[in-house]
Amino acid sequence: MKDLDLFIDGTTVSAEGGRTFTRNNPITGEVATTAAAASSADAIRAVDAAAAAFPAWSATGPGERRKLLMKASEALQAKGDAIVEAMKAEIGATEGWARFNVMLAADMLLEAAALTTQIKGEIVPSNRPGSTAYAVRQPAGVVLSMAPWNAPVILGVRSIATPLACGNTVVMKTSELCPRTHALILEAVAEAGLPKGAVNAISNAPEDAAELVETLIAHPAVRRVNFTGSTRVGRIIAESAGRHLKPALLELGGKAPFLVLEDADIDAAVAAAGFGAYMNQGQICMSTERIIVVDPIADKFVEAFARKVESLKAGSPEEGTAPLGSMVNAGAADRIRELIDDATSKGARLIGGGGNDTLLNAAAVDGVTPQMRLYEEESFGPVTSIIRVADEDEAVCVANESDMGLSAAVFSRDINRAMAVAGRIESGICHVNGPTVHDEAQMPFGGTKDSGYGRFGGTWGIAEFTELRWITVQNGDIHYPI
Repeated sequence: MKDLDLFIDGTTVSAEGGRTFTRNNPITGEVATTAAAASSADAIRAVDAAAAAFPAWSATGPGERRKLLMKASEALQAKGDAIVEAMKAEIGATEGWARFNVMLAADMLLEAAALTTQIKGEIVPSNRPGSTAYAVRQPAGVVLSMAPWNAPVILGVRSIATPLACGNTVVMKTSELCPRTHALILEAVAEAGLPKGAVNAISNAPEDAAELVETLIAHPAVRRVNFTGSTRVGRIIAESAGRHLKPALLELGGKAPFLVLEDADIDAAVAAAGFGAYMNQGQICMSTERIIVVDPIADKFVEAFARKVESLKAGSPEEGTAPLGSMVNAGAADRIRELIDDATSKGARLIGGGGNDTLLNAAAVDGVTPQMRLYEEESFGPVTSIIRVADEDEAVCVANESDMGLSAAVFSRDINRAMAVAGRIESGICHVNGPTVHDEAQMPFGGTKDSGYGRFGGTWGIAEFTELRWITVQNGDIHYPI
């Protein structure tokens, strides 16, 4: 494969000193991608290019921005085969997951295109006679976007689409684990015809990430920071953004609870829990990490869920014969084994499991208690906890014990009851009789507590990437007290 360069001011360029880094295939260990390793000087060049492009791009009419984003959606879909191959090689993703990434990301570009005419203000009544007061939303400036590897096309596009629709320019720091996949996104957007400097991308060696991110956030032209990733790294991003007084949009980790009440449809709950826990090997921020089931139906649910779990085996995405693919690296796979060993050594029962190296079969652990690491640690892998509780109130209490609050689900045939329970759960997202893993381009997506703050999606994203200004026009004579 051709080495990847940086993309700055509409041109592919080498990193300073020609430095590169490699990303290896998590299954074979072979080099999947060789990419430019940007320096702080390269990062500054990228922001400078975005800043220079901002005046013209921010003045571009909504119709023109809409047309370009629609073209970007088409261009992204045209790169579907290349993206599938990149995701298989870089992160061990299945073809189904890669195709879904392309589909939803293309929808996100179309949704962003539709937003260009929804960036509205209003006239606010003024107490001053003869004064007309306007509340106006304007582009903020350069937006720094940082997206993770696990849903690389969905989250990569999400990090840039609404900022561009709002008239901002963008610098995207691509993930060290999937630089080629993220580069394909930028290629698609650039091919749509955006002006030079409107969108820029830099890749970096893992050891340079901290210095590079600090340089990017500190740059005076960067006016917004948006980051999707782990809570641990999100805290670092938030601290840096806070020091530099830069508004930040953070979508971080999750420990999604899945509540099964005694009147739930067991078959429907099993299907949704299986999808939510194991899609993309459980490497989704919304993954079902905790199945909280009330005692009266616990045995029946676990018996049915065990059959689902034991049917979900992992295999090489290149062969394409298994429902699950690879963990992102050996360290992630080893951590799943450690979490399972910790729980079973303390009395929990393993359902399913097994596999080799980074290819882990689905696993569930029944009887998880607060003494086990799985009870509170985000696993981010193909294992879910089954926690048995006495009743609805205890289920809600256990759901809210987590420091995280991104997604949740409640299963009950009584919709009014389920809605009441959903209202008590501390999460940014909650689905009644549906899986915890669910995303749509037009929805307000984000979490509470340690899962971050701010909202991606639909018109709610406009507020994150624009400045709200108060502008007045004075008519007639004005009396001043001095």
